[in-house]
Amino acid sequence: MDIPERTIEIEVTHALPDDQVVLRMSLPEGTTVQQAVALSGILDIFSQIVPSQNKLGIFGKLVQPGATLRNHDRVEIYRPLMVDPKEGRRKRAQEFKTALSHD
Repeated sequence: MDIPERTIEIEVTHALPDDQVVLRMSLPEGTTVQQAVALSGILDIFSQIVPSQNKLGIFGKLVQPGATLRNHDRVEIYRPLMVDPKEGRRKRAQEFKTALSHD
């Protein structure tokens, strides 16, 4: 007697400043984050995603590509940072100081 394969319901999402896609899928239990990304077809929608370079997360928490998904997880594919956050803060602080000195 065959035992039916258990499935989980998940989402794979990626967002740009002006575009976001959320793909809902049913996958077998034991599917990894990396497998879900590949099976979702999102790499065909967003050609700029490079699986070896984009960080991955589940509900805002970074995870490894081999992490096993659980029912109702949302896989998030993050865009690379354009500016180092520390450098960005330094630049804004300097701009603020410069603006204050001109008043």
